Amino acid sequence: MLVDVHSHLSFAQFEKDLDEVIKRAEQANVKYILCSGVGHSSNVKVLELAKKYNIIHASLGLYPIDLLGGKLPDDVVRELEPINLDEELKFIAKNKKDVMAIGEIGMDFKITNDFRKEQQENFEKILSFAEKINKPVVIHTRNAEKECLDVLETTLLKNVVLHSFTGRMTQVKRAEDLGYYFSIPTVVTRLLHFQEVIKRVSLNQILTETDAPYLSPYKNERNEPAFIVETLKIISKIKNIEQQEAEKIIFSNFQKIFLKK
Repeated sequence: MLVDVHSHLSFAQFEKDLDEVIKRAEQANVKYILCSGVGHSSNVKVLELAKKYNIIHASLGLYPIDLLGGKLPDDVVRELEPINLDEELKFIAKNKKDVMAIGEIGMDFKITNDFRKEQQENFEKILSFAEKINKPVVIHTRNAEKECLDVLETTLLKNVVLHSFTGRMTQVKRAEDLGYYFSIPTVVTRLLHFQEVIKRVSLNQILTETDAPYLSPYKNERNEPAFIVETLKIISKIKNIEQQEAEKIIFSNFQKIFLKK
């Protein structure tokens, strides 16, 4: 009963073979794939994929860098898609019955250390919206872990998933105490930071993700949901429990956040 709570199957890297990617995920016993958008066009594609494949569920996102509009060079990370925040929130509200979560959203100070205030204001507005429509949130916190936690702590949100959280262990402890969840990427096979997060955090607050096509457990290979099993192997080894038991607990965590009515 595996779950991938953060992937980007709407991206161009999967255009040619998505059917095969989905088949491999199903063969690996993946039951849910949360596919995250980053802007309007990818959100539209995510909704289409969720209607086409039973295993895929929609997480509609507003990537913090895209929200800055035309203020950054187009080649800063990829081809940016400027987002009209108000219009995109209306779009998400219109489709909320088909939306499992809001994300990825957050703040990113690695790409740019400018526009901190604007990023925070956007983040606050989106979190308020998520509270209003009662959806879980998937958070991007790159080089802005403390600042994101500061904002999150002012909300009433509890179904908070910190995607690939790379903050200090003091921040990990703070987030755990706030009741938030950590989605561990498949690159945990190669990065000691995420192994340390698994050691320190209760299994009751751990989830699994790929961030496909990124953060592959295999160097220089495209990531995909079937690889989630590699994360489970690491988690069960670190926690010293059977892999099947780890799967059950993580699936239960997923149900509490995303499937409760």
